[in-house]
Amino acid sequence: MPHTDTDTTRPRPAWLFREYEPVGVDLGTPEAVAAYDRNQGTDPGADDALLDRLGVGAGTRLVDLACGTGSLVVQAARRGAEAHGVDVSAEMLAFARARADRADVHAYWHRAGFLDYAHRAAPADVVTTKAALHQLPDFWKQQALLDAAALLRPGGTFYLWDVVFGFPPADAAERLQQWIDSVASPENQGFTRTDFETHVREEFSTYSWILEGMLERAGFDIVSHTSLSPTHGEFLCRRR
Repeated sequence: MPHTDTDTTRPRPAWLFREYEPVGVDLGTPEAVAAYDRNQGTDPGADDALLDRLGVGAGTRLVDLACGTGSLVVQAARRGAEAHGVDVSAEMLAFARARADRADVHAYWHRAGFLDYAHRAAPADVVTTKAALHQLPDFWKQQALLDAAALLRPGGTFYLWDVVFGFPPADAAERLQQWIDSVASPENQGFTRTDFETHVREEFSTYSWILEGMLERAGFDIVSHTSLSPTHGEFLCRRR
C-alpha cells in the first residue's frame, strides 16, 4: 500500500533550536543512513517484543519521534496500528518509506522534529523515541518532552530509550572511557571509536536523574526506569 508523506510542522521562531542541522555524526547521505541502519542492528523481533510490551496492536495510534530508518513504525503498521514516523532527515524518511513499501504496509511519514511536529490526527495512544533525544540540549529536551506529552491521550504511554548516564558524575571520565573502549568496532563493522567519541563530545546525552525530573515536569508518571548499562537506559511512562 502507498505511504502518506506530510509536512506537519509548526512555524519556527528565530530562537528555536536548529534541530534540522545535524549534531555529531552526519547522516545526510543515503550511504550514511544505510550504514547507520546496519550499525544499529535493526531487528524486527526486538521491535515486536517492544510493541508487545507497549500493547500496540490493531487500532493503536502510535507516533515514533525521530523514527530514523523506520523499523518500529513498519512493525507497528504490520500489526494494523495507525503508525506515524516523524524525523527531520529527508534521507532517513526515504529509507523508512522504502522499508514500508517492501513490507507492503501503510504508514504516515512526517518530516518534522521534536520541537515543531504538529500532530494533525487524534491523540496518540503510544509515543516512542529511541536513540534520538540526545540530539537536544537539556533545555530543549524538556520542551520536547512537554510536546510529546501533548501528543498523547490522558493515560497514554510514552517510551524513551537512549544513551542515558547512570553513573555518578564524579566517575564520568573513567566510565565514559570504559564505555568507548568496550563498544567501539572496527571501520565498516559497526559504530567506531570516532563515532562514540563524537557522541560524547558533540551530542547531549545526560544523566538519568536529570531525565527523571524532566519527565515528571512534562506531566508523566514514571512506571519503570531500567538502567540497561551505566550508559543506556529506558523509561516507560504514563501521561497524567
